Order: sequence, then C-alpha cells, then structure tokens
Amino acid sequence: MKTTDNILIIDLEATCWEDRPPRGQESEIIEIGVCIMDAKTGKISKNEGILVKPQYSKVSPFCTELTSITKQMLDDDGILLEDALDILRAEYDSEDLTWASYGNYDLNMLQNQARRFKVDYPLSDDHINVKTLFGELHPTIRKSVGMARALGELNLTLEGTHHRGVDDAKNIAKILHWCLQQY
Repeated sequence: MKTTDNILIIDLEATCWEDRPPRGQESEIIEIGVCIMDAKTGKISKNEGILVKPQYSKVSPFCTELTSITKQMLDDDGILLEDALDILRAEYDSEDLTWASYGNYDLNMLQNQARRFKVDYPLSDDHINVKTLFGELHPTIRKSVGMARALGELNLTLEGTHHRGVDDAKNIAKILHWCLQQY
C-alpha cells in the first residue's frame, strides 16, 4: 500500500431521505469532513467541515436528524461544490496526498459529483478504503463493519456527532492509524 507521510481523510455527508428522493431531487454532497493524519504518529491536524450548498435537492427532516445539518446552516455557511473542491486543493494538497475514506461511497460520490457539476476531480488516485482494510487486518472481524463498530472493536471512543463529516473524519483517522500500525 502506497502512502504519503500525511494522509488526507475525507468523510462526506449528503442529502438523504427516509425513502426515495422526492421527484426532481437527488443525493448531493452537503459537507466535506476533512483532516490530515500523520501516517506514523496518527496525529490529526487541519480538521474542518466544509459545508456545501446543494443545487438540486433540499435537506430533509430525516437528513437533519441524521447529520444535524440544517438548511439554515447551509444557507448561512455553505459554499458551492466547486469552491469546496478548490479549498481541498489549495489548503489540503489533495491532488498529491494519499487519501482515505471509510468505504467507497465517498470516492464514488466525489467522482459522480465532479462529473455532474463539470468540475475537476480534486483528489489523487491513491485511495485507501479504511473499511476494507480494517476487515482484512482485524484478528476477529473478517467482514465489513460500520465505523462505529470498528471503533468499538478497537476500544476507541466515537468522538463528536456520528454522521457529521467534520467529526467522522477524525474517527476514521483513528481506525486508519490502527491499521497502519499492523503493517
């Protein structure tokens, strides 16, 4: 596994509904949770949640309950996806760093949204699927498990609000650091 000295951890939150999206709406990124993790020490730096204004959907009550992200938060502090991706490039060196997410959802969603909005994909080709890696390395868990369960298996505390990208990025970093120590 190729890694850079620092690894960019990304966790996305997107518009969601209890059932199918309402007619004319689709799932869109509403938060890019990000942090930088030192691959050797596990130390986390530059942690933030970049709020993104959805263009083709609205934040449902279900989505707000799950993520704690409200329409008002996005109206007040949200930026366009293109601007959020520019922040990743400029402030996080996203095109040069190995990056990681918990599962492939974030990878696929970023690729799809970049295509959908006709913007340049902001990340390197070096991606670590922490969910798969954890399943391969943990001595008793030999399948994919959710992030919260993986933390529990490692006797680590889930910090912050689950399903907030800003917090989940840090939690994913803890799991990834454990994985890297197994190598």
